[in-house]
Amino acid sequence: MDFNALAAKRYSCKKFDGRPVAAEQLAAILEAGRLAPTAKNLQEQRIYVIQSAAGLQKVDKITPCRYGAATVLLVAYDTANMFTYPGGQRTSGVEDASIVATHLMLAAAAAGVDSCWLNFFDPAEAAAVFELPKEEEVLMLLDLGYAAPGAGPLPNHTSRKELAETVRYI
Repeated sequence: MDFNALAAKRYSCKKFDGRPVAAEQLAAILEAGRLAPTAKNLQEQRIYVIQSAAGLQKVDKITPCRYGAATVLLVAYDTANMFTYPGGQRTSGVEDASIVATHLMLAAAAAGVDSCWLNFFDPAEAAAVFELPKEEEVLMLLDLGYAAPGAGPLPNHTSRKELAETVRYI
């Protein structure tokens, strides 16, 4: 499948059938995250695979949005290992972890695994609940699994603005 077809096909699954992601598929997804580019190749991402009953209960404690997924990835970044951009106003942590998370999400689609990017939670609470090192900041959670019968994209999934509304040539 070409990239644009993959990107168009992928949607945020909000109803999983509860089966865990197969080990081979999970390994391919995680490898795609490992290959993602980061500023200065610092690779400050940290990916936590949550599949145990205790871990999934912790996810349920911090968000109502697990939707029955049996595998959740927590993507964080090491704040002690980020690139600071000229001007000193921005660092690479959020954007690098976002690139990694996007690779994970699209690799899941390529592997036949459904996903949902979660941001409806308090990152500091997530870090505390999962007892992450103090220098790690949580970016997002990624539900992974297989769509339950009747699951599908939201009605507005294919609604996209025209390029002229979002792109400017200067």
